[in-house]
Amino acid sequence: MKKFDAIIIGAGPVGLFSVHQLGIKGLKVVVIDNLNKAGGQCIELYPDKPIYDIPAVPECTGEELTNRLLEQIKPFKTEFFLNERVEEINQKENDWFVKTTSNNKFVAPNIIIAGGVGSFEPRKLALKEAEKFEGKSIFYAVKDKEKFKNKNISIFGGGDSALDWALELSKFSNITLIHRRNEFRGANHTLSQIKELEKSRKLTIKTPCQLESIGGGDKIKYISIKFDDGKIEKIDTDIILGFFGLIMKLGPIAEWGLNMNKKTIEVNPENFQTNKKGIFAAGDICSYPGKLKLILSGFHEVALASVECFKRARPKEKFRFEFTTSSKIIQGRLGKK
Repeated sequence: MKKFDAIIIGAGPVGLFSVHQLGIKGLKVVVIDNLNKAGGQCIELYPDKPIYDIPAVPECTGEELTNRLLEQIKPFKTEFFLNERVEEINQKENDWFVKTTSNNKFVAPNIIIAGGVGSFEPRKLALKEAEKFEGKSIFYAVKDKEKFKNKNISIFGGGDSALDWALELSKFSNITLIHRRNEFRGANHTLSQIKELEKSRKLTIKTPCQLESIGGGDKIKYISIKFDDGKIEKIDTDIILGFFGLIMKLGPIAEWGLNMNKKTIEVNPENFQTNKKGIFAAGDICSYPGKLKLILSGFHEVALASVECFKRARPKEKFRFEFTTSSKIIQGRLGKK
């Protein structure tokens, strides 16, 4: 079990800025997120959409903002545990014990919930028979592409994720790209590459159709797809990859005994602590009188929460406010004298 000063749940902009605010106070943190990369809503919902309300940044995309925040926290060498969700939390004296879906265990006096509007989870195949193959032959994300080599892979979806992985995995596997519509929603240059691969018979496209059935025992051997005209076709398949977008769920957070208000967590606006001492909430997931759902507001919230986190993590030390321009901790991290 790993010991930290704070556990941050959520790797979106507010979660990433939490790393900075805790880091400049000398606190060691860990970040847990259900997605396979940092960025939260900014990356998953609008990576290319311009954002205009970040101070001193006239315009940036969700992806650019995420990359800048990641660059800002590089000096703190923070550990990230992605593709994991917090399943259990328990309290013992002044510490919180956390266990994730991957059975990783952490302990800290502080937890900051910066989970936006909850955890993002992939939309799954509607077929009930698909459940028994999940994690074995059916996947909704690619963690290690080496495991997908030399396979017959059927990829479902019409967006960037489906197109990008079809391109990447076609380098060493037999890919069938399946979509319920004739039109794809991905980037034009990616779609052009997909069409070129189809012409050279390095990739097969099936539209408009949907999954009808899955055949096999312990492992998938084939799938059947049904076209809009009623025609059914069987395709040899070892692995199914589904990219149908994401749904937002509050998840186990709703069961942690926190005061809730319409799927948000009530906090004390003085320090953004919840009704549980040592658990804080910031960003879109928290609520208090006058709350504005802005990234800017989330940055302000974690700045104040980090002060209370310091007091809990270092009860024998007096908190001394410092501007970052004179902070010995941050100057040391950046290698400046």
